[in-house]
Amino acid sequence: MKTALITGASQGLGRALARGLAGDGWNLVIDARDAAALAAVADETGATAIAGDVADPAHRADLARAAGGGLDLLVNNASTLGPAPMPRLASHPVDALAHTLATNVLAPLALIQAVLPVLRERRGAILNITSDAAVEGYATWGGYGTSKAALEQLSNVLAAEEPDVAVWWADPGEMNTAMLRAAGEDADAAPPPEEAAAALRGLVAGRLPSGRYRAADLAGAR
Repeated sequence: MKTALITGASQGLGRALARGLAGDGWNLVIDARDAAALAAVADETGATAIAGDVADPAHRADLARAAGGGLDLLVNNASTLGPAPMPRLASHPVDALAHTLATNVLAPLALIQAVLPVLRERRGAILNITSDAAVEGYATWGGYGTSKAALEQLSNVLAAEEPDVAVWWADPGEMNTAMLRAAGEDADAAPPPEEAAAALRGLVAGRLPSGRYRAADLAGAR
């Protein structure tokens, strides 16, 4: 049985991926800051749940230890939107941006570093969840978009450096999630995260070449 480590799995896309991969027969280790919500997902999927903040080095060590030597897939899904309401760059607090970068860029890299030896050995895969805000100039999305752009380039270089590991950075598109709602967008008009999760599960199952993918394109190719 293959094992996946999914961060930010208590709601939204992370929860949908956990449910879908569990249904596909994967063994799961899942993480989120909300212990109660995470436990509910674990009860549903049979996952090993470890509550905590991915920006905490001790928590990341716990995740890597729980995944052990049988890890086949790391999904870096946990992220923060940053200050809300979302400020324009002219007034964006630099200390808040530092926190966003620590959660959305540095924590995923540190977790990758912790599990990379196992993924190399098992010819596993890394799925970094990004956003169209990484490549589009949306007003007030500068902090979050900057962090996702950094994650994309990190992924791009990692793919060049690690030929034995599939490295994907994927834009799931707009989804009906609490994060989109917190950004002030009309989340109710967006599709459920299960649609993007199904497309991304196809990416994993097909082990497509390393690169950037859009869930909408993957869904259209099915």
